[in-house]
Amino acid sequence: METDFNALAVFALVAEERNFRVAASRLGVTRPAVNQTIRRLEETLGIALIQRTTRSVSLTEAGEQLYAEVAPAIADMRAALGTTEALRGRPRGRLRLAVSSIAEHFLSGPFLAAFAETNPEVQLDVTVTDEEFDIVAAGYDAGVRLGEVIEQDMIALPIAAEERQLAVCAPSFRDRFGMPSHPSELTSFRCIGWRPAPNLMPYRWEFAEGGKEFSVAVAPVVTTNDMALMIKLAVAGAGITFGMEASFRPAIARGELVPILEDYCPFFAGFYLYYPSRRNVAPKLRALIDHVQRRA
Repeated sequence: METDFNALAVFALVAEERNFRVAASRLGVTRPAVNQTIRRLEETLGIALIQRTTRSVSLTEAGEQLYAEVAPAIADMRAALGTTEALRGRPRGRLRLAVSSIAEHFLSGPFLAAFAETNPEVQLDVTVTDEEFDIVAAGYDAGVRLGEVIEQDMIALPIAAEERQLAVCAPSFRDRFGMPSHPSELTSFRCIGWRPAPNLMPYRWEFAEGGKEFSVAVAPVVTTNDMALMIKLAVAGAGITFGMEASFRPAIARGELVPILEDYCPFFAGFYLYYPSRRNVAPKLRALIDHVQRRA
């Protein structure tokens, strides 16, 4: 027997109101439509559920038993719908984000702290990851990545100004070993490399010359997926490393690192907040979008 859950909901409302006309009004349908639904349900179950007279509506024994069983479930569903509708009104609930580890501006602290303070009913759940995957299939509300790797069917909103990748080293390393005059010479220097996952090859360092892009496959003496470790090693004089300029900026300002090969390090579109659709954006995500637009 195939259960008509819509008919059960209609039955529960009639049982609650003990009145076909009132039930029809609450449902926004005609009284004959409600009556027909109840009759189909009774025929499906093979037993009468409601006793009707010209002046009253009452439940049969079977109707009383069925109502007692379905009423709590109907109430739970109404409560769930009410909660969902409430989410349309103000930002609240868990906001799951997948963020690149090198999105320095977004992960800096003040940016997210300010959002959390102005949206106290939103619980931020931030996964810092450099793996590329379908955020929708994985259950995330949005992500933050470099624009060049975001899928074309996503809505993308710039978070900050243009970025660039930069090669850097410690002054002590420069003074001891000298500096390459061209990126192709990097293969002869001690380098500190990066890869997003253990099963992937180290990242090829990307440069540009005369408007043409090219990459260099350095042979790192150390490879890691942790930018903080790369910076510490470079500051300690372990070698040349490569990454987003924003990641190195504090160490450069302190004189712990110096940029090299800058003429071959062009600027490009930076990080974007991206999400799957412009339609029916939840208030919690809309609040983050507005926060990004105010601070971009």
